Formats: sequence, structure tokens, C-alpha cells
Amino acid sequence: MLPTRITAIGTSDTANPERDRKTELRVLRQKVLRDPILLAAFGFGTGLTPKAPGTVGTLLGVVLAWTTLPMTLYPRLALGVVLFLFGIWLCGSAGRRTGVHDHPGVVWDEIVAMYLVLLTLPATIGLWTAAYLLFRLFDIWKPWPIRDLDHRLAGGLGTMLDDLFAALYAASLLGFGRWLMF
Repeated sequence: MLPTRITAIGTSDTANPERDRKTELRVLRQKVLRDPILLAAFGFGTGLTPKAPGTVGTLLGVVLAWTTLPMTLYPRLALGVVLFLFGIWLCGSAGRRTGVHDHPGVVWDEIVAMYLVLLTLPATIGLWTAAYLLFRLFDIWKPWPIRDLDHRLAGGLGTMLDDLFAALYAASLLGFGRWLMF
């Protein structure tokens, strides 16, 4: 039977840390693929990517925005609000199940935040690429107050809010850039 909690990667104190890391990753992968809550929080498996899971998971936000383009703005905005509110619960549950606040593999917050950034822009390759790159920059860099939100607010709210602020930074910078150009 799999454990109900998963230790943070790299916390083992046995003689072979590389083997322990591989074992922990295998256990995590099995747990995520068997638990619908973790599966959703891990971006339907994209968060299991060994390198840059947030960057890969963010692409699902782009796909979601693209598939909802035929909808008018208000239903798309309502969907974003619902996904954000659901994400507070989902990311909090994932944190409790993994034993790690804002586990790198939990990418639901990136998916929703990227979707919200793209709601503010016309669907052009140039703008959406810029939005993707800026969102990832702010999400990784975590300028003030993003880092404070990430460290001070526990649970799903903190996990979701730090990405929402990264999305706001990206959308604001893109909006300002578009205003300057026109």
C-alpha cells in the first residue's frame, strides 16, 4: 500500500541519495496517477515532467485559452474565476497529500494563471508568446509581493495567489506595452 504522505524530494538520509530520489519520484508518479485530486493538481501528468514542470504545465493554460476562444468574454471570465476558486481547494489538498506546500509538480496554479493572462489579450502568436514568457519570468523570479505571498500564505490560497500576481504583472506589462504602441 502506498503511503498517504510523500516526503519532500531529497529529504532522505540513507546511504544512496540518488536511488532514494528515484524511488521517491516513482512513488510520487504512482500516487499522482492513482489519485484524481493529485492528477488534476499535477496538470493531468504534466507536473511529473522531471525538468521545469511549471513551464510545461503552463502550456495547458495556453491550450485551455485556445479552446475557449469561441466563447464570449464573460463565460470565459467566469470559467477563470471558477477554476481559480477550485484551485484554492485543489492545491491545498495536493499540498496536504504530498506533504509539500506548493510542490513544484503542482501546476494547476500555473494553468489557471496563464489562462487568466491570455483572457486580457487578442489571440495572436506574438502576444501569446510574450505573455507565456513574461508569466514564466515573473513566476520563477517572484518579485515583491509575489515571494512574500508564497512564503506567508499557507495552503491553496498562497499557492494560487502567487501565480495570480505573476499573471497580473505579465498582463500589466503587456497592457502597458500595447498602450505605448498604439
